[in-house]
Amino acid sequence: MKTLYPLIFLLIATALEVSGDAIVRLAIYNHAGLIRAGLMFVGAMLLFGYGFSLNLAPLEFRQVVGLYIAMLFVMWQLINFIVFKTLPTLPIMTGGVLIIIGGLLVTFGRPA
Repeated sequence: MKTLYPLIFLLIATALEVSGDAIVRLAIYNHAGLIRAGLMFVGAMLLFGYGFSLNLAPLEFRQVVGLYIAMLFVMWQLINFIVFKTLPTLPIMTGGVLIIIGGLLVTFGRPA
């Protein structure tokens, strides 16, 4: 449970950030006028929520960043598929594996 608690904050933060980014992108490229402004506002609120929830995670900031980046990659690919119907390419998946390994090392690696 102690390990799960910080993961909940990071999962919420990644979902808010990636969803906020996707909504802002949709607003910029697919809408105009009041709809664009409304979507920009919603995106901004989601991005604020990301920053707030990330900083509530009960881990040192240096540890949060590694795990967050790894989770962010996974969440970005998921939202990218759901919203934009795009599958990751082989180079993206290869780089993603390296991102995940690096994030886990930063978070859970212990100095010698």
